[in-house]
Amino acid sequence: MNARISLSQDNLRSLRPTFLKGGRTQASRRGAQPLSRSPRKQSASRSGVTRQAVWLEPSEQDRLLRQRSLSLARQGNFIDAIDGLNLLLERNPLSAVDYNNRGLVYFQSGQFASALHDYDHAIRLNPRLASAYNNRANYYAAQGCLTEALADYEMAIDLDPTNVRAWINQGITFRELEEYSQAIENFDHALQITLLLSNGSTSVLEAHIFGARGRTHHLSGDWNYAIADYHRALDRFADADAIESSASHRLLAQIDGWIDDLITPAIDA
Repeated sequence: MNARISLSQDNLRSLRPTFLKGGRTQASRRGAQPLSRSPRKQSASRSGVTRQAVWLEPSEQDRLLRQRSLSLARQGNFIDAIDGLNLLLERNPLSAVDYNNRGLVYFQSGQFASALHDYDHAIRLNPRLASAYNNRANYYAAQGCLTEALADYEMAIDLDPTNVRAWINQGITFRELEEYSQAIENFDHALQITLLLSNGSTSVLEAHIFGARGRTHHLSGDWNYAIADYHRALDRFADADAIESSASHRLLAQIDGWIDDLITPAIDA
């Protein structure tokens, strides 16, 4: 299981407690204006933006368009998602957050060169945007550039020590390098942070961490620890209200297969 987790503005906000600063560029607050038609009305309309004359602050218009674009990306509608983010960047050309988000959508749609360009530009605009380093590290890892990936994950963690996904992703990279002890240490940190921020409630993210740590124990030969973590992951999935992401479904199937790999030799013996 080498699937790494990317960060958009939406899912980053859900992880960070409210008392921590967010590393994102704030749109300037101008006077309230109605939504009006623009030369890009066709692409904006495809992005799901309602073109009624509704009185909204420009920053609120941007927030709604950003949410809509990221929602379209989650549904696999990458073309319309990019259209919406293009419009945002026309209106806010210095927005590191929107370059990072567009880079994420480019990456998800397989346009890797465009993704790297946007991640680099986001970091130039805001060198403290932790999610952009995490996402660029995912790009490097996908290209097999694991040293560069580790450095960017480390920067993301330095900027935001509660960045659970960066801890997990870096742990996966350590595992690929067969640095199993370091990988397990990363997963332990990720689990501690997740438990701290979840206020005792079970999360699917915990299941992913237990699955990743279990796989690391498995590969390092600690099979008893592996079985225990696999079952912890399955228990977290069972307790979760819903499993909607394809990554979660893949992990469930993988864990079942990994458990079979561990117990079948014992049965055959």
